[in-house]
Amino acid sequence: MKVRDMVIHEEDAAQIHQLLGRFLAESGAAEVLLIDRSGQLLAMDGVSRALDTVSISALAAAAFSSTGAMAQLLGENEFTVLFHEGLKQSIHVSTVDEEAILLAIFDERTTVGMVRLFAKETSKAVGTVLAATRSRPKRVGEFATPLRADEGRPTWEPRGR
Repeated sequence: MKVRDMVIHEEDAAQIHQLLGRFLAESGAAEVLLIDRSGQLLAMDGVSRALDTVSISALAAAAFSSTGAMAQLLGENEFTVLFHEGLKQSIHVSTVDEEAILLAIFDERTTVGMVRLFAKETSKAVGTVLAATRSRPKRVGEFATPLRADEGRPTWEPRGR
């Protein structure tokens, strides 16, 4: 696996945010994170609460990566879905493409089947956006000077449900 430096432009970020929002609405999941395979959080959406996104992103990427050895023992390239069921909340982690994974957090208000169905659809759509982003030439010199205070703003904001 080759991890690349990727710049997600504003129009792509908006499209990804729309896809993640639709996933939440259709699946009934509470939160969704788009993570690269190294554990970097690329985007997220869902209920706003104190979630340590840095830690959960890194741990999910590591867990996904570590199952690769088990998959190879069974003659598979990798497992494409991980599911962790808790008493109150569960996590569904699935492949987007060779460089990204989708993590959904959900509770008893939905089922793993619903999350899995819509995660598959969302992963395909997000993968298409990411492929287009990666194929664009890098904008040289665009970030040559630091942003001024009035130029910096979040590219996404979690929304309550």
